[in-house]
Order: sequence, then C-alpha cells, then structure tokens
Amino acid sequence: MFSVLAAALARPALAVCPVCTVAVCAGLGLSRWLGIDDTISGVWIGGVTVSFIFWTKSWLDRKHIRFPGRPILIAVGYYIMVLGPLYWLNVIGHPLNVLWGMDKFLLGTIFGSVGFAISALSYEPFKRRHGGKAYFPFQKVIVPVAVLALLSLPFYFLTCK
Repeated sequence: MFSVLAAALARPALAVCPVCTVAVCAGLGLSRWLGIDDTISGVWIGGVTVSFIFWTKSWLDRKHIRFPGRPILIAVGYYIMVLGPLYWLNVIGHPLNVLWGMDKFLLGTIFGSVGFAISALSYEPFKRRHGGKAYFPFQKVIVPVAVLALLSLPFYFLTCK
C-alpha cells in the first residue's frame, strides 16, 4: 500500500536526483572513514557540492525565484559553506598536505566539481540523441557517480603509500 502511494505521489527528478547525491555522500563518508587521502575525499566533496548547486538552482527555478547573479551566488555560497569550515579547522591549508603544489582537498574538489558537472550536464544531450530515452537504466545516477569513482583512481595510485 505504501509503495503504491509513494509511486503515485512521486515527481520526476529534476537537476541531479536525490539517489545520486546520496550515493556521492555515502562515497565521501566511506572514504573519510577508511582514511583515504584528501584528494579522493575532495573529489567526492566537489561532486556533492555541484549536486547541491544544481538542486538549489532547480528548486529556485520551480519557485520562479530569480535575481541577478543567481548561478554565481549559489555556487560561491555553497563552496564557502563547504570549504570554509574545512579551512577554519585547518583541514585545508596545511603546508604538508599538498600535491602538485596545491592543497589536496582543493585539488580533489576542483577535479570532482568539474567531472561531476560535465557528467551531470551531459545527460540531457545524450538522451536527446537517443530519442528522448536514457541509454541504460539509471544512467542519470550511474554516470556522475562512475565519473567520480574514475577520477578517484589516479589520485589513489598517486597518493597510496
């Protein structure tokens, strides 16, 4: 009964779906728990941040809330909320926590943000080319999460001891 009611009330996912964001958050939590390097955690933090930016933009669009500089303000706001506390807690900015001359968290966050954004934004064009259908079930979820996992691999091999 509950599943029928849930299915009847379900709305189509907009922007990045909640399942994808939960998967990214789970990956981030797991990597930190396992003591995985900050570059890899940063990749997942970047993915989560971009996911929240897309969600917020989508929510504001549905509510018809528009203001000048909205996309930039949303992005800057989220990055300050996510990276600010890490900086104030000295997780970001430690002089011995660098790779290629850049803080590992920031480096990973940049790679994760760009990778997640490109993979999430590519869904609609690919779907249009395929007659309005996804190439495979759960493509909208699997591709961004897979991109983050693939981006994590080189950092794993660069930083494992």
